[in-house]
Amino acid sequence: MYAVVDVGSKQAKVFEGRTVLVERLDVPAGDEVSLRPVLFVDDERVLARADELAGVSVVGEVVEEVKGTKVIGFRYKSKANERKHFGHRQKYTRVRITSIVAG
Repeated sequence: MYAVVDVGSKQAKVFEGRTVLVERLDVPAGDEVSLRPVLFVDDERVLARADELAGVSVVGEVVEEVKGTKVIGFRYKSKANERKHFGHRQKYTRVRITSIVAG
């Protein structure tokens, strides 16, 4: 049994006990968070419509907040002496899935 959840602008395939990195959630470590399912697959059924997914709940526990890899950017225009050097480091939340229940 697994589910596909929608977190931020991305989707992730989850099952009980799996730890996933999702876009930063404003939730402290140790708290529970409810994730919105997009697809639920069991041994004998597949639920994908909104009315079918109304009874499905995916609950996870926030483990920690981590930083992704550093992305370096460089912008350059020739003959204009224009250079711009910048960096970005995305923040993620690590979530351990505790239960997937289809009611």
